[in-house]
Amino acid sequence: MRIKKVWKRIVIYTIILALIILTVIILVRSIPEPPKEKVAYARIAISDATSNKADTYSKNLYREAKALYDSAMINWQEENKRFIYFRNYEKVAGFAELSARKAEQAAKISKNNVSDLNLYLRQKIDKLNNIADQIDKRFSSYPLSAEAWERISKGRMLLKESEVAYNKGQYAEAKVKVNDSELLLTDSYEKATTHLKKYFNSYPDWKKWADRTIRESRQNQSYSIIIDKYSRKCLVYFGGIKKYEYNVELGKNWVGDKRVKGDKATPEGMYKIVKKFGSNKTKYHKALLIDYPNETDREEFRREIARGALPKNAKIGNLIEIHGDGGRGIDWTEGCISLINSEMDVVFKIANEGTPVTIIGSMVDLDQLRD
Repeated sequence: MRIKKVWKRIVIYTIILALIILTVIILVRSIPEPPKEKVAYARIAISDATSNKADTYSKNLYREAKALYDSAMINWQEENKRFIYFRNYEKVAGFAELSARKAEQAAKISKNNVSDLNLYLRQKIDKLNNIADQIDKRFSSYPLSAEAWERISKGRMLLKESEVAYNKGQYAEAKVKVNDSELLLTDSYEKATTHLKKYFNSYPDWKKWADRTIRESRQNQSYSIIIDKYSRKCLVYFGGIKKYEYNVELGKNWVGDKRVKGDKATPEGMYKIVKKFGSNKTKYHKALLIDYPNETDREEFRREIARGALPKNAKIGNLIEIHGDGGRGIDWTEGCISLINSEMDVVFKIANEGTPVTIIGSMVDLDQLRD
């Protein structure tokens, strides 16, 4: 009897557990999914219409497509404010589909006689190869997310496959692959470019810091060091004139300022060397310790804690150095700046306690980098 009761309980608990699991599955599956692919497709369609000068040769359809896309984004934002199970993305999908159709019509009218599939594919492939080249040029050393690099890699593979099909005269297959490649590469490139533009919003501060550092070097007839993170350069000035330029490697997450201990970010700001460590005092051949965090860093850290941007138990980083053992070809440090040993020897020799070290995102603005 006792065994029967135990088995009965087991059966009851199993049924309850199964019902709970079934309920969770039903709840998860009932969450409305936003029409990401439809919105992305509409964005690509508008981009394609723009590249075909539809804004000039099919103005009304082009304007309608953009207005419908804007309506889709506004509706998406409004639905996201609602409770997750009450969201309805039908209007978003409808606006996106209409936008894509209008944009495609605008592009078609604008193309005129460029409807020949052979020419269409050649233009698409050339356009995507150019985007792939731009990604290599601007983002090969830029810390994009693993997901972004996966999408870029898949887009490249599809592009290569589309070229193979095109060269074999298999145009239908090439069209499918080139369109899939475009969705991945264009979307990834646009998101990466948006991220880069946001980062370069700090350029006015960077320029002010760099100009001040060079000016003080000239006035004091002294050495100053500027680290250009985007170009991976260590620039050594004396008397306001650049004397040396070396390649550097940075923290793994170098884009943006350092916020907390352990974030693997290289800080940005105006610092100075506070201590020198010879080869027998550091594990990195030689090292120059800078005064990060300075008072400006501490004030910003306290502000972020106060406004809830950082957890209350967060700790500010420290022990940021310019040190040797570089030359690995990747960004690998915990936030420091690394040079190859022979170049570290030169910087170590000319630097003293008090030597300015200014760390910035870039010496030139984004428009100059595009040239």
